[in-house]
Amino acid sequence: MERSPTENIDIDLFKDDLENIDQGFLQSIISIFSFILNGKNEFLLMTKEATYAYGKEICSWLSLEHNMSKPQRISCLDDMKIVQADFGWNFVAILTDDGRVYLASEHSNWNWKTNNTFRLINTGNDRFKMIACGESHLLLLRQDGHVFAMGDNSYGQITVCGRFHSFSITNNGEIYSWGLNEFGQLGLGDEKNRNTPCLIPFPNDDLIDIRIKDIVAGMYHSLFLFENGQLWGCGSNKYGQLGLGDDIKRSKLTKIPIENVQQIACSKFDCFSLAYDGSSYYAWGRNSSWSSPKKLDYHPTSFASASTMILSSPLTFGLTSTIYEFGSHDSISYQCKSIIQLFDNQDSYDVEFLIDKKRIKASKCYLKSVSEYYRRMFSGNWTENDQVTIDDYSYETYYAYLRMLHTGKIYITRQNITELVDLANCYGDEKLMKYCQTFIRNDLNEHTMSTYSSLIEKYEMKKLYDKLAHLTIEQVLPNVTHSILQNNEKCIKFLKSIYDQQLLFQTDMNH
Repeated sequence: MERSPTENIDIDLFKDDLENIDQGFLQSIISIFSFILNGKNEFLLMTKEATYAYGKEICSWLSLEHNMSKPQRISCLDDMKIVQADFGWNFVAILTDDGRVYLASEHSNWNWKTNNTFRLINTGNDRFKMIACGESHLLLLRQDGHVFAMGDNSYGQITVCGRFHSFSITNNGEIYSWGLNEFGQLGLGDEKNRNTPCLIPFPNDDLIDIRIKDIVAGMYHSLFLFENGQLWGCGSNKYGQLGLGDDIKRSKLTKIPIENVQQIACSKFDCFSLAYDGSSYYAWGRNSSWSSPKKLDYHPTSFASASTMILSSPLTFGLTSTIYEFGSHDSISYQCKSIIQLFDNQDSYDVEFLIDKKRIKASKCYLKSVSEYYRRMFSGNWTENDQVTIDDYSYETYYAYLRMLHTGKIYITRQNITELVDLANCYGDEKLMKYCQTFIRNDLNEHTMSTYSSLIEKYEMKKLYDKLAHLTIEQVLPNVTHSILQNNEKCIKFLKSIYDQQLLFQTDMNH
């Protein structure tokens, strides 16, 4: 089972941890991996060219000198793109885009023998597509579907890892579990440990034809997300981490009362759970007062930001891409407290925007003063309206836009970029469109070009044409050449389509 795409996070979440680092360097970071050791956050910081260690412990593992103001470059990882990262008790593992796995650990950790650097642990021509760390063991999913294990085997652990238990899923959707089962976290209906993989029975007949979408394993509990959006759990529930409204452990998969879930997360070293339904984040666990899923109303933009509701410092839950706040930090008018109070304030509004049965309160007069679109609408079609229904955009996107009009700032992510571009075009907001184009330019690469190329074409973002063309030449065409050399049967059809398009282009030019 492969992981969901990495999510974007706001680098400001880590401003306290990274406050001593030069701001110019922070702007060059494209991905962050954070993990907790001895109660403190340690970091791997990725730029386009290199990977850096930041933190006393991780630097000591790599024989680097920790410097509070300067992350240390890990030279053996230069020019490598890291696509996944995970950690266990005193060790870190990373997976590169070419399927190589590297591992670093504390010097006294005899299991790994990493020799004070990131050690390449691949053998021969093995290439992997997923890794998972338990407390003292590492699982590797090879590209051909075989699973390999390293490390401690005290409980038989051998592709998702909890603290001392593991899961794997087959191509036909069967789920297997093994390892520690003291609290029923293996979902097998009992509390007996297993040293070999055992098939987990599906919760009921209704789910037989519904495939599993994701599995996450916590310290002593497990969560199972199905393609239909249902979430099920088992294992320890002492701190409410199963979200069932009580503290009773479960050894059989039990449905959690939350619907239409798209993504889930939890930590193997803690007792809480997180979920995302496409518009809102939910959290539960860690203490008895959070024994049922609670919607986080402060509009987090990632699991990392959602985790701050529970933890003193955010977790990235693996490797994440960073996002940046667009807008002025110095504008006195936007920071004016009286203006901010006009946004979503029960005591100072004369219009409500209704979106998906949710409401955002605002002032017509203020919106007319900062937006030509609202000036036109509130002087025309919406003149008499004290409620306006918005059908074209999600609540989260529209909230972010109205917030920008009041604060001057907006967070742009891969999740909201499409709607924001459309909104900027429809509302004639040149500033927002500029922010969106800047975000796309920074995030445009061989992995995202298929998504962004349609936006660039539809909205005629001519300033991005050059970068898209260079990526096509540098990334797409070499792959086509390789396919031709490999006698790929589809190449003839591809070449014919290119030839037909060229003829069509020449015909259009002649006319």
